[in-house]
Amino acid sequence: MTSQVSSPAEQADEAVVGEQRKPVGTKDVRRLDRVIIRFAGDSGDGMQLTGDRFTSETASFGNDLSTLPNFPAEIRAPAGTLPGVSSFQLHFADHDILTPGDAPNVLVAMNPAALKANIADVPRGAEIIVNTDEFTKRAMQKVGYAVSPLEDGSLDGYSVHPVPLTTMTVEALKEFDLSRKEAERSKNMFALGLLSWMYNRPTEGTEKFLRTKFAKKPEIAAANLAAFRAGWNFGETTEDFAVSYEVAPAAQTFPTGTYRNISGNLALSYGLIAASRQADLPLYLGSYPITPASDILHELSRHKNFGVRTFQAEDEIAGIGAALGAAFGGSLAVTTTSGPGVALKSETIGLAVSLELPLLVIDIQRGGPSTGLPTKTEQADLLQAMYGRNGEAPVPVVAPMTPADCFDAAMEAARIALAYRTPVLLLSDGYLANGSEPWRVPEVDELPDLRVQFAQGPNHTLDDGSEVFWPYKRDPQTLARPWAVPGTPGLEHRIGGIEKQDGSGNISYDPANHDFMVRTRQAKIDGIDVPDLDVDDPADGARGGADTLVLGWGSTYGPITAAVRRLRAAGVPIAQAHLRHLNPFPRNLGEVLGRYDKVVIPEMNLGQLATLIRARYLVDAHSYNQVNGMPFKAEQLATALKEAIDG
Repeated sequence: MTSQVSSPAEQADEAVVGEQRKPVGTKDVRRLDRVIIRFAGDSGDGMQLTGDRFTSETASFGNDLSTLPNFPAEIRAPAGTLPGVSSFQLHFADHDILTPGDAPNVLVAMNPAALKANIADVPRGAEIIVNTDEFTKRAMQKVGYAVSPLEDGSLDGYSVHPVPLTTMTVEALKEFDLSRKEAERSKNMFALGLLSWMYNRPTEGTEKFLRTKFAKKPEIAAANLAAFRAGWNFGETTEDFAVSYEVAPAAQTFPTGTYRNISGNLALSYGLIAASRQADLPLYLGSYPITPASDILHELSRHKNFGVRTFQAEDEIAGIGAALGAAFGGSLAVTTTSGPGVALKSETIGLAVSLELPLLVIDIQRGGPSTGLPTKTEQADLLQAMYGRNGEAPVPVVAPMTPADCFDAAMEAARIALAYRTPVLLLSDGYLANGSEPWRVPEVDELPDLRVQFAQGPNHTLDDGSEVFWPYKRDPQTLARPWAVPGTPGLEHRIGGIEKQDGSGNISYDPANHDFMVRTRQAKIDGIDVPDLDVDDPADGARGGADTLVLGWGSTYGPITAAVRRLRAAGVPIAQAHLRHLNPFPRNLGEVLGRYDKVVIPEMNLGQLATLIRARYLVDAHSYNQVNGMPFKAEQLATALKEAIDG
């Protein structure tokens, strides 16, 4: 954790790499303002662990950072094949950044497949560290290399460092009682040590991590430590790496506070725990494992000391059914899933709408349809969240913007669910879930008070003067019904999916009553208090300033903001706004849209928010879409936005 001072720097997210040199001993140290590194190899090569450790040390050093893990859907994809390549990209800087970067400055390729799968993203002049031991004839033929790319001149435009990583790792571990295969598994630690030397990363955290991770296998712990140190020493002594690099801490980027690196799923987990404490309610998670949401179940299961109960159900339907039962019993109830699971949960979400009970449905979106692309990101569940239930079943929808923002989004979703007695859909995605960035740990007194009052006794007087409890008698401000915990004397009431009579909650088939209840449930959602939409306009929205507004939601925030910064740096006026609340929309959204001649909506789908905006506000919004399983790149968006402005 680090403490930083000052306000976010107004620098371009993708600024040109600047460098200064200073000699240290026999080698130069070059100072850079930012670096993008991509580790790539087989899914069994430990690239995610390597990237995670490098990220943790970078966070402790005080850099701003953003990460992009990218891995196959298979638990162990075919070794040496293009579909089996796993990668981890890290962008770190001495200033405020928002994306994992468009293209790596450094590629670490553990085998021919890793090189071929990633070389198209690497700009000329970048550094490529290649594990030459894996470039055998058979391995190269498997991915379509007729001739070694290390020898045919195809890499002449790059700064290539051929390193026999496997051989050197085995040599460094020869004193250990390990087979060659066991020793080779530590080559990712050798690579991590080398990159840690190249970029002057701290090492204490990684060494402590290895000792802890392999505490029950001291020989393996010692071997990994030896490989890590051997990689560091190789960088220090070899002539192939004549320079190392420094990226200073982002001293002017963060407000004062205590920081840690956090992923979206971890931030969501912490947000749910914080919400339960602020509401003074036990947290209950009913869930079925599904990529990329499973980490929330794993994390919450570790926090029984905070009164968290987790239930791994046999299927998606059982998971949400248990959660809804917990909501009826007075818990802050949550169910987590991804797109296919939301489809299975839709009937019970509709039941929660009818019962008017607080329930958080967290959808970590992924590529679809059906099983689709389980480990790739997408934003294509918005219309499902809005309308994916039978009948008129309105549900509030909230979407976080960044990995760290998942904490605040979880708190906001809980506020709405508890105050308005409604299920709430929270739409994160794989990019946010697995990506990470620095997060300022909030003080407890900064968190909202989410406490609610359960019904305690009768709330209605009949014509004959008797006092009774009406489960559907509403708060005049929020239209929320009372929350009556079962077992409370005198508060017995009927629940179920059949339409209720207004007030009494008795079963009703009366047409007029059904019309009234449908409209009332809709009015409750429409009346939810959400903040007005903030607009970042260089001319403060006045005429004569920007004519174009770029409107986004969810994880497109980072790429959109980076693209907007690029355009403004080039003198192009453009306004930006980003939606957290997708149902209901902020009340000033229509007025905001009316200020601009053009509205551009980038989405990782085929235009779902654009469809809603056009239908609701009759605005001819321009949709810019991508559905390739990867987040937008800043340069790509900047080009598209410039074309929209000029057009």
